[in-house]
Amino acid sequence: MERLVVSLLVVSTAVKAMMCPKRCMCQNLSPSFTILCTKTGLLFVPPSIDRRTAELRLMDNFITTLRRKDFANMTNLIHLTLSRNTISQIMPYAFFDLKGLHALHLDSNRLTRIDEDHFKGLINLRHLILSNNQLSSISPGSLDDFIETIEDLDLSYNNLVHVPWETVAKLSNVNTISLDHNLIEAVPEGIFSNLHKLARLDMTSNKLKKIPPDPLFSRIPVYTKSKGSPLSSLVLSFGGNPLHCNCELVWLRRLTREDDLETCASPPELMGKYFWSIKEEEFVCEPPMITHRTPKLAATEGQSISLKCKAVGDPDPYVRWIAPDGKLVSNTSRTISYENGTLDILLASLGDKGTFTCIASNAAGESTAPVELLVSPYANLANSTNCEKDAEPGASDILISAKSSFPNETKAPQDKGVVVTELTSSSALIQWPSQHHLPGMRMYQIQYNSSSDDILVYRMIPASSKSFFLADLVAGREYDLCVLAVYDDGLTALTATRTVGCVRFTTQEEYKRCRSLHAQFLGGTMIIVIGGIIVASVLVFIFILLLKYKVYNHHAKSKAPTVTHGCSQTNGAAAKLPDPRESLQQGQTGSEGDCTVAFGTMETLP
Repeated sequence: MERLVVSLLVVSTAVKAMMCPKRCMCQNLSPSFTILCTKTGLLFVPPSIDRRTAELRLMDNFITTLRRKDFANMTNLIHLTLSRNTISQIMPYAFFDLKGLHALHLDSNRLTRIDEDHFKGLINLRHLILSNNQLSSISPGSLDDFIETIEDLDLSYNNLVHVPWETVAKLSNVNTISLDHNLIEAVPEGIFSNLHKLARLDMTSNKLKKIPPDPLFSRIPVYTKSKGSPLSSLVLSFGGNPLHCNCELVWLRRLTREDDLETCASPPELMGKYFWSIKEEEFVCEPPMITHRTPKLAATEGQSISLKCKAVGDPDPYVRWIAPDGKLVSNTSRTISYENGTLDILLASLGDKGTFTCIASNAAGESTAPVELLVSPYANLANSTNCEKDAEPGASDILISAKSSFPNETKAPQDKGVVVTELTSSSALIQWPSQHHLPGMRMYQIQYNSSSDDILVYRMIPASSKSFFLADLVAGREYDLCVLAVYDDGLTALTATRTVGCVRFTTQEEYKRCRSLHAQFLGGTMIIVIGGIIVASVLVFIFILLLKYKVYNHHAKSKAPTVTHGCSQTNGAAAKLPDPRESLQQGQTGSEGDCTVAFGTMETLP
């Protein structure tokens, strides 16, 4: 009896452990467990899913987000289907516990991008289906965890313009790659060279104008209906692209396919024609022809100048420049060569004088054209009689190791390196690109000196700076300057330096030392004239003051009142003063102190 109770408890516990989520179907086919939740109206992954499930199908629902807890601890899950939902967001590490997952179906959802942490933990994934989404970006590191196990990668029917080709080139076990119905414009040459197990590559309906040859494509069968195709071969589909049928696609035409319907979009004479019906001799290219150039240019030392060279051809030619010394012009802080054929020389030097050669080349050949550049020395001031002449410049003693890497250093077209701005006779603003990509970046070091002395000046700049203002420079002198990045070498724990760039510049002339006699004469004359006008104005002003003083003094004396014995003061109108003679007759005695002062009108006593 006790054994029966115990067995019943075990059975009930097992049944509860394998209870199906509501509206789902569960199949217990030992040793695996399958859950089917198709078209059940789910808004999220059911939390009651058994963690021992081996196959989980949640297609045709309304799930919008995949959370970290949805598949936690499901280490036995082998097959996960989330097709035809409305998934637009995958939380980081949502699949981290799915170490045994082989197939992940996320097709027909609303994903717009794949980040590096979306597929972390899928170390045994073999089939990844992401078709029919809205993907426009895929991080190169998002496929790293299963880069050696993936066999089937489906990215079709998305909005991809760029594909992480470097990651695709490492998929050593991949059998099928589907990139059809995207917006891909170019495929790098040789990207499929190491994909020896690749059996099908679909690039249908993209924006490809050409497909570069690849060693892997030698496995594409050359066959007809009578011969059939070999068993071990590569199937390449590329129809629906705006193919430019020139000599660059001759290799593809020689495969002699008869079962596809590819057509040409250009050139005009082949537009709309069936690709496989065009003869090989019609796939032609046009050699480059230089259509525009300036045969002769003149510049002053230190001035910026642009050399232009335009060329046409089929395919579009690539333009390069050869300097007068016979070396290929590379991108440095002083010269920038653009893809459109323009060469910018930011600071012309006397060494640039000579003939530059423009070379335009494509698959059909090349064409050259000379451009002569005249560089005149820096002009001194004219009409000078007392100009001081500086000593002839000598060789600069800037560090040879820093300068040697500068002329041949190749940089991106947009990277201008060290640049000198706000140049005056005694100062200059030095600017350089940030070097934060260097590990252990500590500071910058600036080294500069004049070519007329042997003093090398150092400046230590904080790592956060991108510019430095140099002062106390000598006027009219040429300087060599280099910027070096000081950082910690991660391998040896020692301090290392790397050259950011070097530049040569000349300060402006000091105009105060160079004055012509004509300018001195005019300056002295103007000073004398202005001084005379000021002195004359002061004398006239003093004379007017003296004249006014004399007139006022004379007028005051003629109107002065005479007071004999007394005066009257009232606070209002003037009162009539008594006659002193009447006072005497009345027996009143006056004194000298009996005087009344009037604040009003003063009248003269009779």
